[in-house]
Amino acid sequence: MFKKLMAAIAVLCLPAAPALADITIDVTEGTYKPLPIAIPEFTAEGGSEDYSRQITEVVKNDLASTGLFEITQEAAFIQKDLSIDVQPRFADWKIIQTDALVVGETGLTEDGRLRVAFRLWDVYGEEVLRLDNQPGRQYTTTPDNWRRIAHKISDSIYTRLTGESGFFDTRIVYIAESGPKTARVKRLAIMDMDGANPQFLTSGVHTVLTPRFSPSAQEITYMSYEGGRPRVYLFNIETGRQEVLGDFEGMTFAPRFSRDGGSVLLTQARGGNSDIYVMNLRSRQSRRLTDHPAIDTSPSMSPDGRRIVFNSDRGGSPQLYIMNTDGSPLTCPSGGRDTACRITFGQGRYSTPVWSPRGDLIAFTKQTRGKFHIGVIGIDGKGERLLSEAYLDEGPDWSPNGRVITFFRENYPGAGPRLWSVDLTGRNLRQMNTSTDASDPAWSPLLD
Repeated sequence: MFKKLMAAIAVLCLPAAPALADITIDVTEGTYKPLPIAIPEFTAEGGSEDYSRQITEVVKNDLASTGLFEITQEAAFIQKDLSIDVQPRFADWKIIQTDALVVGETGLTEDGRLRVAFRLWDVYGEEVLRLDNQPGRQYTTTPDNWRRIAHKISDSIYTRLTGESGFFDTRIVYIAESGPKTARVKRLAIMDMDGANPQFLTSGVHTVLTPRFSPSAQEITYMSYEGGRPRVYLFNIETGRQEVLGDFEGMTFAPRFSRDGGSVLLTQARGGNSDIYVMNLRSRQSRRLTDHPAIDTSPSMSPDGRRIVFNSDRGGSPQLYIMNTDGSPLTCPSGGRDTACRITFGQGRYSTPVWSPRGDLIAFTKQTRGKFHIGVIGIDGKGERLLSEAYLDEGPDWSPNGRVITFFRENYPGAGPRLWSVDLTGRNLRQMNTSTDASDPAWSPLLD
């Protein structure tokens, strides 16, 4: 299974350099011009050439994938003799209209560990950009962790230039699908957020659906048909141990962790009705959250743990509702007070709501006029925006910084689902790399 990052990645500070500069990207608007950034191949010492080349390529791919950065082509470079210890010749980079420059190096220590260091320069300010108030960073780890080091470098650059936390050193759990439509095999799978290192976590003997990452542990909750009926399970990524969650009558489905990882929200269907429950993972005590003759499902908790958004057809069609976690009445955006407030009133059917890690938006699936969309809406029911449109778009989940949404798409009947991502502007729509058909993605928090 997955190994923990060895004892560890040691993060060191590089020697002092000039003071802080002010180059940043404004990612708050729907239109923007990508920032030109040069990332020459890191210099290599002591037989680390392969690591140098691979790390540089991953960093470039990470940043380019956001749509916020334009990677300056190597053919345009004038200065070739870069060194992490020497200030670059800024005039050579200004002339090719590069705003930021990454200079790095790799090496192998005497005990065989990989050392990677880098600096980020503001070309026009002619200053180093400080990272966590330091002029540069150095990582030391085992060579098999080179890819994680590359993602950590990308996260540092992204954070410094956008002001938001990064999301590259993360993983995505999903359902890997294979075989004919009449005998589809659906396995729990996991990969790095860029599609590298895919692994199957279950055999495919039993169909699994809707995996969700714990925000606080290396655990996944999901629905499985093992035992002949749908039930919610827990899966420990490090040990491979799985267990059924609770002894509910009927079937349980649509699980999602609470924001502190201490509980799991889920739906129980019994006697033709579905209601939402929460189970404490330590005590294994469950509590009913909704009690309504309509179908209530797909709960997702707010970052502060105080409210829950869910899907219900209590108004006649599937719509999104918000309730207090403790069941107390709340003031509804449309007026009055109730134990559950409806926040969607547009044409169409709404489902699979997911609360943003930032707390300000809710992502959802919407079906209208024969098409499916991934959209977002404010928690007050205002500002609905549709970010995608296809024959089938479904199952959104947020990156840990709340900037990007992943989901699955089928472009036409029988095409097979694939994973996609889109940012909050709706402009950077990209297919994600998977080795099989894939559905039901869920994003991990940043790794330790």
